[in-house]
Amino acid sequence: RSFWGWLNAVFNKVDHERIRAVGPDRAASEWLLRCGALVRYQGYQRWQQDYNGLPTGPLGKYRIEAIDATDACIMYRGFEYLDGLEHVTEIKLQKCMYIQDECLQRLSDTKNLQKSLLQLKIISCGNVTDKGIIALHKLMNLEYLYLSDLPGVRKKESTVQMLQQALPNLELELDLE
Repeated sequence: RSFWGWLNAVFNKVDHERIRAVGPDRAASEWLLRCGALVRYQGYQRWQQDYNGLPTGPLGKYRIEAIDATDACIMYRGFEYLDGLEHVTEIKLQKCMYIQDECLQRLSDTKNLQKSLLQLKIISCGNVTDKGIIALHKLMNLEYLYLSDLPGVRKKESTVQMLQQALPNLELELDLE
């Protein structure tokens, strides 16, 4: 287990030189795919899942619009890759064992995501608690939030109430016990 934790930490290390060299979308794509997530680019229907098949082209041609981090090993230290992304409208975090409250706080604090993110799904992320869900209140343009199988969310009613007060236009779908 510790070897995999170490390897995942290496995969999540932010490479600022790479971001400067290839741009934020390409660098984030590489990070996400390395960690087992999928990305979809603006204007394309197909999900990109093959690291070696990442499209090439002029800087800024491929802009990440959607992220599907199902079973991905993304963790807090890699979230800095999200800072330069300006076109992400949807994110799905499902069965991400390293996603915790600090990750959701970081997501919510990311200025570009505050503007662009419309849909967020958080499913079966066992380290997420009420604190992490409440932290999402800065995602002012969020239209849809789906929460499912989050055993750490214990104060469901008050958490939902706080979130809906902060984001009155949010459609919230819950599948929590």
